Amino acid sequence: MPGQRSAYHARIGDAELTRRLESAGAVLIEGPRACGKTETARQLAASEVLLDVDANARRAVEVAPALVLAGETPRLIDEWQVAPALWNHVRRAVDDRSAGPGTGSGLFILTGSMAPADDVTRHTGAGRISRLRLRTMTLQETGVSNGAVSLRGLLRGRFEGCADPGLPLPELVVQLCRGGWPGDLHRSDAACQDARTDYLEEIRRADVSRVDGIQRDPENVGRVIRSVARNLATTVSARTIAADAGGADGPLDGDTVRGYLDALRRLMVYEEQPAWAPHLRSRSLLRRAPKRHFVDPSLAAAALGATPQRLLADLELLGLLFESLVHRELAVYARAGDAAVYHYRDNTGLEVDAVVEDRRGEWCAFEVKLGGGQIDDAARTLLKFRGRVDAEHSGPPRTLGVIVSSGYGYRRPDGVAVIPIAALGP
Repeated sequence: MPGQRSAYHARIGDAELTRRLESAGAVLIEGPRACGKTETARQLAASEVLLDVDANARRAVEVAPALVLAGETPRLIDEWQVAPALWNHVRRAVDDRSAGPGTGSGLFILTGSMAPADDVTRHTGAGRISRLRLRTMTLQETGVSNGAVSLRGLLRGRFEGCADPGLPLPELVVQLCRGGWPGDLHRSDAACQDARTDYLEEIRRADVSRVDGIQRDPENVGRVIRSVARNLATTVSARTIAADAGGADGPLDGDTVRGYLDALRRLMVYEEQPAWAPHLRSRSLLRRAPKRHFVDPSLAAAALGATPQRLLADLELLGLLFESLVHRELAVYARAGDAAVYHYRDNTGLEVDAVVEDRRGEWCAFEVKLGGGQIDDAARTLLKFRGRVDAEHSGPPRTLGVIVSSGYGYRRPDGVAVIPIAALGP
């Protein structure tokens, strides 16, 4: 069986993949290139076809797609978007096998590192193809976080505090620059940084044009990537990015920049953190602009040529990258708890870095701060925010917390939890 690999590091998404295979005919694992989709799928797959490297299989899709789908189940179809016609063939195969003898669930695992046009995948059908989003590895998955503080527990109002997990800021910054890429776990720090630079080079020169066949200027793409990196974890507008990324000839065209960002989103290396929209007690007006992130903050560090030493000398930039790292952690842990991550901003200037809400409507709010000297201000922001939300309609927060780079976890006299990032887990 190809799935059993001794070097595999368990992922938080493993349990979700198992669960989805039990309820759907096929599961699509989506995520950026090199985030570990194939190896995760191989843990449960009984057979496989690798479309990105098997030219014969790609030709077979055009003339005899049943041959590509044939094999022990679950059958892994790796990088399915290389042959988009397969989507409908998989859908029909799930329908056909569900109608016949045996089970109609757990038949296929598809992986994809590029989102095709929406019209390719819109005809899915309930219960046929389920989607699982895989991001890069969290600090817990790489063994850096001890997971002593559960996000699921925080969503239930449970927080007992924790010991100092023993990850000083300089080491955390090294981990931030390394990133959560499974293939880098045993590489040197310098090799990891080189790999991220090469990754971005491939994106700007080739990948953004493969998304939809539109040729894009690699230099302009690189400037947009660097602009997003400089403005990471902010609600900066596309117009501002266009001005920031412009060269001697002035700002880039706004529609062009939005096209670049959409291509990066479809490559799943760029994502947006949506705004939360609770009921408010006050007459404050909500701001809807999303925050901008890379799927892994190591990409932002590489885009700016930022080494750990340079980041430690530029705490303002480091603070933005740290917030984006926390967003990555929360996004993975929230998904495991059937929740989602938002941010809050209103017209009075009140902002909260992250709001996690689950399907039951339970929610937590977090401020993200590098140093202990910022905790008091962050706690005041959270308490002010709690007073602004209409608890009758949105419910009271289960936890208000400040996520910090290091130190002990404890609950303040005002009820706000202080949580070191290296203690956070699902």
